Amino acid sequence: MGGFNDSNFQPAKFQLTGIPGLETGEGWVALVFCWLYLISIGGNLAILGLVVQETALHQPMYYFLSMLSLNDLGVSLSTLPTMLGTFCFNYREVGFDACLVQMFFIHTFSFMESGILLAMSFDRFVAICNPLRYATILTNTRIVVMGLTILAKSFVTLFPFPFLVKRLPFCKGNVLHHSYCLHPDLMKVACGDIHVNNIYGLFVVIFTYGVDSTFILLSYALILKAVLAIASQEQRFKALNTCISHICAVLVFYVPIIAVSMIHRFWKKAPPVVHVMMSNVYLFVPPMLNPIIYSVKTKEIRRGFLKIFQKS
Repeated sequence: MGGFNDSNFQPAKFQLTGIPGLETGEGWVALVFCWLYLISIGGNLAILGLVVQETALHQPMYYFLSMLSLNDLGVSLSTLPTMLGTFCFNYREVGFDACLVQMFFIHTFSFMESGILLAMSFDRFVAICNPLRYATILTNTRIVVMGLTILAKSFVTLFPFPFLVKRLPFCKGNVLHHSYCLHPDLMKVACGDIHVNNIYGLFVVIFTYGVDSTFILLSYALILKAVLAIASQEQRFKALNTCISHICAVLVFYVPIIAVSMIHRFWKKAPPVVHVMMSNVYLFVPPMLNPIIYSVKTKEIRRGFLKIFQKS
């Protein structure tokens, strides 16, 4: 294999792939992905700009929404270079170290999104279950600390990944199954003892997705208990309505993750296109839909955008 370093069996470059079975229609695929990126990047930038500009949105809920939008921008931008290279310019190579850097950022932003959704569920829990102390509990300082904690947790837990991958020899080729670098994809072409990578990968998934989703469910169980104790049906509906946007964001994020895990575990003989498309859904759908969800379901966000449009 000419592209390999004989001293440690590491490829100088990895070969990225498009979507299996859609090679003849990659022009249309490129157009679709370009629209997804435009919607995602434009929508999240609009949310960030609106929260910064409108003083009425300088509240904990919208600060957390800004964190979510900023993180979704990170997810989109971390996949953008190789996706555009693969589908728009037919450039399918990525350097070994560059691939590890992309892998680190994709997974870090993904795990950060889970933490931000947990923080947003805590925000809703405090707003509904302890509304009189909402402003004193969720101060600006505490929100900043929560954001930095989420960042530090994701960075520290993902930091060993590139080094764990770099120590491995790659003797099964250098062709990856996606147009971006993911840890499970790299493990498929690695040889040698990958048990440490798999065990640590499982630990990180449980420590992030598992713990975060458990506490999100617990938050909503307590929210539901508090809402059912409200005598007025109108007030119940009003309280639950403030959670709709967040519930949709949680579902948009976790349902593709669960689907990918189920396919990998119970449908291992699924066509390659199924695995690739589900991974694309997992990475591209949440950053695209989150701005739309909050713009449609949150009255204050709608008002902010209408106010800006009326001024222009």
